[in-house]
Amino acid sequence: MKTPGFFHRRSPGLAMSWALAPLQAASWVYGAGAALHALAYAGSRKGRRLGCGVVSVGSPMVGGTGKTPVAAQVACLLQADGYRVALASRGYGAARDAGVHVVSDGRRLLVSSEVSGDEPRVLAAHAPGVPVLVARDRGLAGLRAMEEFGTEILVLDDGLAHHRLCRDLEIVTLDGGMGLGNGHVLPRGPLRERLSGLARADAVMVMDGPLPEADQARVRAHASDAKWFEASRRVSCLRSLSTRESIPVDRLAGRSVGLLCGVAYPASFDSMVSGLGASVVARRFLADHHRYEPADVEGLSDAAPLWIVTEKDAVKLDPAWLADSEVWVLEIEIDSESDFAHWLSESVRARISSETR
Repeated sequence: MKTPGFFHRRSPGLAMSWALAPLQAASWVYGAGAALHALAYAGSRKGRRLGCGVVSVGSPMVGGTGKTPVAAQVACLLQADGYRVALASRGYGAARDAGVHVVSDGRRLLVSSEVSGDEPRVLAAHAPGVPVLVARDRGLAGLRAMEEFGTEILVLDDGLAHHRLCRDLEIVTLDGGMGLGNGHVLPRGPLRERLSGLARADAVMVMDGPLPEADQARVRAHASDAKWFEASRRVSCLRSLSTRESIPVDRLAGRSVGLLCGVAYPASFDSMVSGLGASVVARRFLADHHRYEPADVEGLSDAAPLWIVTEKDAVKLDPAWLADSEVWVLEIEIDSESDFAHWLSESVRARISSETR
């Protein structure tokens, strides 16, 4: 979904507060359910323990915190350390079955976006050489990765709330601009669970920060033992959707463009494109994980001479639908503190048994 405006409105006013009262009641119920689900797997370690190490990258927030590119970066860093690594994703927007799909064997893509969903294909692009698997039950994905690829460390994309699987390291991502939104749990706000869940965090990575002071204090109160890192999203290049030709980033300066995306927090995408000197003259924002059809891209060339899409959207767009439009894909990479790679290496060495190697 695209996040509603009230997700980020901290003082909605009396009239809006009354209008949102039913959502507030639903939020209490949802938050209590999420807390009970987490409690069922806490303490007693009832979750499944795999025969490999498990590193989770996730967020308490709905969308937009950089989970997927950070998960890819973590996988690449661990691979560079000599581990056999695989990535496991829920695959939102994927075919809904109980099986495990190998999206990439580390060399080539093996299934379509209809089967995998969008984010696993982005993971594969950002983590060359690392197998990517999709399953609703990521424990099953881990077992398949161990059997087929000899995986020593499984990296979970969006794994914070996947309590059924025990993990050795928990990395939480937050967006500095988004912060904690209005601080409420779904559906009243953008939090997937109560902030008490942050006590599980070993590290907090703030993307494009810093966090607002009040939000930082709330996070630190719950994640008091976590190591903090800063990171930023940087545009690495532009790519033609039709020819896959790489285009210098400075080619956007002074251009009139339209934005086409189906992400939870399109404001971040908008800000990134504007920051490159482009003038945004049209916007076509769709629901998060939207499955594109030809009708979704009709008339683009009438609204703007050039359209920019995210990597997440590009994997679901058929260039044949856009023969009359010029469309460029904005590719990003994560710049994180050098200390993060050192911390990750040392933490994995300390926590993940040498028996997995």
